[in-house]
Amino acid sequence: MTDVNPILKSAEAKMAATLSFLDETFAHIRAGKANPRILDGLHVEYYGNHVPISGVATVTTPDAKTITIQPWEKAMISVIEKAIMASDIGITPVNNGEVIRLSIPPVTEERRKQLVKQAKHEAEEAKVSIRNARRDAMDLLKKAIKEGLPEDAGKEAETDAQKIHDKFIRKVDDMLAAKEKEIMTV
Repeated sequence: MTDVNPILKSAEAKMAATLSFLDETFAHIRAGKANPRILDGLHVEYYGNHVPISGVATVTTPDAKTITIQPWEKAMISVIEKAIMASDIGITPVNNGEVIRLSIPPVTEERRKQLVKQAKHEAEEAKVSIRNARRDAMDLLKKAIKEGLPEDAGKEAETDAQKIHDKFIRKVDDMLAAKEKEIMTV
């Protein structure tokens, strides 16, 4: 007889990983407010290694429209500035010799609608991934029933898989609603 708990735990882990990925993706959607996480994808050369900007500088948000980057070594200012210019974040850095400032431009109404559309697309991709994890779990449970798992235990496990699926889909919807609100707030 097969134990169904590993199947359900595996499906839940895949769904949780999808939520983490969605959270990371949402963090990179710039909504007009300063968020140091928009720099997470940027890496700079530091003593032969590629490291994130947060690994060579202090990144802070002194107000809602500004990100400041204070490198721990002055020589890193130009390297960080070049990395920001080469990236696709669309912000021009301002360097005063000690600190790099990024002024977050206000987002137009049309751009806000595009960002909401992008967020909805990302949320839908996450839902598809969650559904795939549920489908894989269901397939494994059906296979387990054929291999001798009692049918009532299999059906109960399928119900549990559906409940886990529903819980994660609700979380995606909640995250999307929060991101939409953030994007549309002027």
